[in-house]
Amino acid sequence: MIIKFMFLLLIGLAGGLAVGAGLVAFLTVLGIIPRLTQLTKTTGFIQAYEWAIVFGAITGGGLSLRDHSFHITGYWSIPIGLLCGVFVGMLAAALTEVLNVLPILMKRIGVFEKILVLVMAIVLGKVLGSLFHWIYFVDL
Repeated sequence: MIIKFMFLLLIGLAGGLAVGAGLVAFLTVLGIIPRLTQLTKTTGFIQAYEWAIVFGAITGGGLSLRDHSFHITGYWSIPIGLLCGVFVGMLAAALTEVLNVLPILMKRIGVFEKILVLVMAIVLGKVLGSLFHWIYFVDL
């Protein structure tokens, strides 16, 4: 029994270190936080962004280890979903800006003059995909 416990402890620690190292590499190497503050013109709040990430990671890690259920009405899912969508959208926009994905993609497929159409297709695809997921697969 103690060997099984030690093995699970080792696997959990290794998994946590791998995920943590990936997150740190993602945030530091790609410069996500500084670019996000540049896009939103809030460079004065960079420390607040950093602490929000630290507290969010700690809170998310703690909540994922427990079986929590929040007893709130369904109306709260609208503002919570909107805030989650804004966060994911901002992070995706910062990542796209850092990696210069869109200019490379447009040059490769030859639609450089249709950048607005490409961006709107990506945005509408994400919105419709999210709505489809939340409307039809919310009970799974």
